[in-house]
Order: sequence, then structure tokens, then C-alpha cells
Amino acid sequence: MVNRKLVKVLTFRYTILALILIVLAGGLVLLPKYTKHEGINPEELLSNAISPERYISTDALADKIVNQDPSNILIDIREEIEFTKYSLPNAINIPLKNLLDEDSIPYLNQNQFNVVLFSNDNFYADQAWILCNRLGYKNIRVLKGGLNLWFTTIINPLKPDQNESAEEFTLYSTRKAASMFFGVKYPEQVKVDAPVIKKKAPKKVFTIEKKKKAPAEGGC
Repeated sequence: MVNRKLVKVLTFRYTILALILIVLAGGLVLLPKYTKHEGINPEELLSNAISPERYISTDALADKIVNQDPSNILIDIREEIEFTKYSLPNAINIPLKNLLDEDSIPYLNQNQFNVVLFSNDNFYADQAWILCNRLGYKNIRVLKGGLNLWFTTIINPLKPDQNESAEEFTLYSTRKAASMFFGVKYPEQVKVDAPVIKKKAPKKVFTIEKKKKAPAEGGC
């Protein structure tokens, strides 16, 4: 039975997000010091916002981390207290309230890496994506379902029923192997249909090239 209270809460939150999207599309809430950035036009912003391509699945991201893909920057936009309790390997903490700080821009507005934003669910990560997209930043994606879905699919995957398809069991085996990569230990010794992988991913080191500041414009 669906939890009606939870459905109402989620509906309310995503209604607020939709309103934020409309306001941002009109360029009404950009901070004064960023008004010099025209960014993209509202029509393009709305088109990007409804595209499912802006999301990356937990399975796809886990595969990139396990295979040590160096082309991604993971940005945790939750508050620092949540970040210190748990986050994804090598993630950088940039709380949503600090997203438009000058020190944050080089991590977001650059073309050297793909940027993956995540929070507990999609709600705050979506807001961060909207702000970045409005400013014209490229290669920005959101972890679909956030850390909540990450835990239920990657860290604690549900074993399929006996009547499930072979594809479901293959997916479960892959997820179980990924969970062991991230430190989950199982009481039984079960061989999974996935390659043997190391238990710890090396810390990725990358260089962020700061953007040159645009010359100041005349006027107030």
C-alpha cells in the first residue's frame, strides 16, 4: 500500500521545484554579482530540464567508479555534516548554498571533466543543475534517485525472486559485486558473475583550470 503522506510530501516538493524552474528560466533569481552572465535563453533551459539525458543512473555511475573512469567529478551538494557521514568515493563537497561562490565555479564551469551532482534524492541536485544550466555550464548531470537509490540498488541490492528473468539475476550479480567493491561484506561466500575488482579505488587527482574573469563592464 502506497504511503499517501509520503506521496503528498514528494508531490509538494517537486511542485516547488517546478516553480523554481519557472523563475530561473526568467532569470529573476540570479545573484547580482552573476547578472553579467547571460547564460542560455529560457527556451533552451526548459528544453534541457525536461530531457532525461541530464540524469545518470546509479548502475552507470557505479560502473564508472569501479572501473576508475577518470573523466568524472562527483559533487555532493548536501551540507558538510551530511557529507562527512557518508559520500561517494572522491566526491567534492559543495553545498547548494555555496554553489555560486567564486571558488566553486572552476569545478562546475569547465570542459575537462563530466560533472555529476548528487544529494539524498533528486530534489536539491535538480536545483543545482538548474542553476548551472541557466549559467550555460556544460557536461552537468544529476545522479538519478540520489544516495537513497544508490543504497537500495548498489549498496544493498535486492535479490530477485526465483521466477525473475536471467537479466535480473545478471543485474543483481553485477550490483552485488559493486557493493563488495564499496566495502559491503556478505556472510556467505557467493561467486558472482562479475570480474574480480579491487576493494578500494585510488584517490583521483585532477587539475582544475580556473576561468579567466571577464573584463568589467561599464556602468553600475
